[in-house]
Amino acid sequence: MSILNVLLRPDQLLVAVDTLAEDALTGAKSSGAKLLLIPQHNLVLATRGSTQFFLRIYELTLQASFRADFTMEQLSKELGLVVDQLWPAYERAALDAGIPREALGTELVLGGWSPQAGRMVATAYAKSDSGVAAVVQPLAGGLASPGEPLQGRPDSFAPDAVLTAARIQATWLNKATGREAAGGRVLAAVLRSGQAVIQDLGPV
Repeated sequence: MSILNVLLRPDQLLVAVDTLAEDALTGAKSSGAKLLLIPQHNLVLATRGSTQFFLRIYELTLQASFRADFTMEQLSKELGLVVDQLWPAYERAALDAGIPREALGTELVLGGWSPQAGRMVATAYAKSDSGVAAVVQPLAGGLASPGEPLQGRPDSFAPDAVLTAARIQATWLNKATGREAAGGRVLAAVLRSGQAVIQDLGPV
């Protein structure tokens, strides 16, 4: 399921992911981009879970970003509904391909600069069952997924601290799942008003 971390304050947003990707049918490992920018609106979309589902959501999000009346707030409202609309078809295709139902799931984060709010904002979305509506959670300070191994650790935007947290999570997640579920390198998108930077923080 990988790693998805978010640190949020009014003037800055950091989203960190690992890059390990795995073919659900063959088990072949590769390097995947689990965060992608919408640069003209200073936004980032990131995922933990199904890469194929993420890429479809990103495609639709990118299309929406070209609308003349585009706002982040409207996209944030629509995204949960889009996830619910697309999930049944994805779920059927995955099950038909022999992927076990318990392996299906996605967590998404959309975040960036909101001209309306005059600050950075972010929203998290989670979906694993077509019979249950997507969980939509506006973020106040951040998100750590999985969060269990980071309980009690202070939040820090420092690159070394972000990398250390990801390594702790990867070790915990790989032990909990009994396989390499997180790995590769740690990528962090750092957004400020008028600026978006992708940083490679190092190997997990």
